[in-house]
Amino acid sequence: MSPLVEGFGALLDPTVALCIAGGALLGMLVGAFPGVTATMAVALASGFTLALDPIPGLAVLLTIYVSANFGDRIPAILINTPGTPASIATTFDGYAMAKQGKAGLAMTASAFASAWGTLVGIVLLMVAAIPLSQLALRFGPAEMFALVVFGLTMMIGVSGGRIVKGLMAGVLGLLLGAIGRDPITGAARFTFGVPELSEGIPFIAAIIGLFGIAEVLDQILTHRASAVKPITQFGRWFPTRGDWRRMLRPLAVGSGVGGVVGIVPATGGDIAGILGWDQARRVSKRPEEFGSGSLEGITAADTSSNATLGGSVTTTLALGIPGDSVMAVMIGSMVVWGIQPGPSLFAEQPALVYSIAGIMLVATVLTLGISLLRMRGVAKLLELPPHFLWAVILVFCMVGTYAVGNNVFDVVVMLVFGLVGLFLRRFGVPAGPVVLGLLLGELAEGNLRRALEIGGVGNIISSPIAMTILAVSLLALVVPPVRAGLKRRRASRATASVGEGR
Repeated sequence: MSPLVEGFGALLDPTVALCIAGGALLGMLVGAFPGVTATMAVALASGFTLALDPIPGLAVLLTIYVSANFGDRIPAILINTPGTPASIATTFDGYAMAKQGKAGLAMTASAFASAWGTLVGIVLLMVAAIPLSQLALRFGPAEMFALVVFGLTMMIGVSGGRIVKGLMAGVLGLLLGAIGRDPITGAARFTFGVPELSEGIPFIAAIIGLFGIAEVLDQILTHRASAVKPITQFGRWFPTRGDWRRMLRPLAVGSGVGGVVGIVPATGGDIAGILGWDQARRVSKRPEEFGSGSLEGITAADTSSNATLGGSVTTTLALGIPGDSVMAVMIGSMVVWGIQPGPSLFAEQPALVYSIAGIMLVATVLTLGISLLRMRGVAKLLELPPHFLWAVILVFCMVGTYAVGNNVFDVVVMLVFGLVGLFLRRFGVPAGPVVLGLLLGELAEGNLRRALEIGGVGNIISSPIAMTILAVSLLALVVPPVRAGLKRRRASRATASVGEGR
């Protein structure tokens, strides 16, 4: 039986269908509540899905991942607040359309654009994952070490201009990842006499704390009653023939931008959405409408941000490096299920990539249907007081963490990391590099030590692939601050010249 037939055939199990349906509903709800990110939802769901078989468990997590990127457009359009970071660019034109009485059209166009972008990403996954993994199979310890460093630095390099804080977060993650057993000798280290730490910090508990507990605590401390009321005048829902013609070009532009951005490790839908919106404005015949209620703008932004999903999964499965923070969380669940993302995955479980693509395909079609049929009902959720949601999330965080290993110690770790995550947020330190450091630290250390044992530092220096990847990693750290410095210098010169002219 071919891997394609076997992979898609695994989805005929009724349990998988139920998991996809449940994940779609949960993801839509998650996206509709501002501040409740897909990363947080997947982290929380991970604690409950580990009791399932791998395919049903992946069906829940992947469907949440897909459907949250539909539901998050609702608050972006109706109250000008992104449901998740991926819908930031949706607010540029979505809210303006809603104020013009076109909220229904904006949400429908967003749903179709999101579906198209996701489908483009799935095609990319099916086409590019296996060739990329075959290339990576040629990598030795030196190349794998460089690849892991690349993944770490990319996450740090896109930390919103906070390079130093991103580096601090990455180092913290690497230090936490050193707790447990030595990857070469197996000896326990940095456990401080706590036997539960001999296997390392419980990853699921840590990410639920960093993304779940920290988010709730932060919202509780910073919550202010909003004077913004959701727009209730939806107008017409479906695009006309002329609207469809105007959407074609931004669909194409967004697909290209999102597909390329999604392949780059650690970038996500927020970056892709902004880039896609900007590129569509540059090629549009009506660029002046962008930012003031452009149908082309919302189409390009949502197509681009959703097209990154397939690329993110491709990078994760083929290279073992998380494509974004959601996939970093999902790798933890995969490892528990005995699935080790990376080049060898396609040799050992070739049908799995097609099962994952099939899950995302079904999830996209199902979520599109829900979006078109029940959008008005989901929009009413924006009127729900947030403190009800906080209580539910806290309970599920604790129950889900305990369910992973039936261990109170995991719950304690979750609460500690919740406080750590809150501290990081208070000081503007991104949590993503901490997760990557915790996840990839052992892999980086193990490959570095093997490379040094084989041929010393020369083993790394003599590898063109390793040195190229390390050079790109260095550029990812150096270029953003240099570019920001040059921009500030040009701005100060422009200000000074204006002052002299007066």
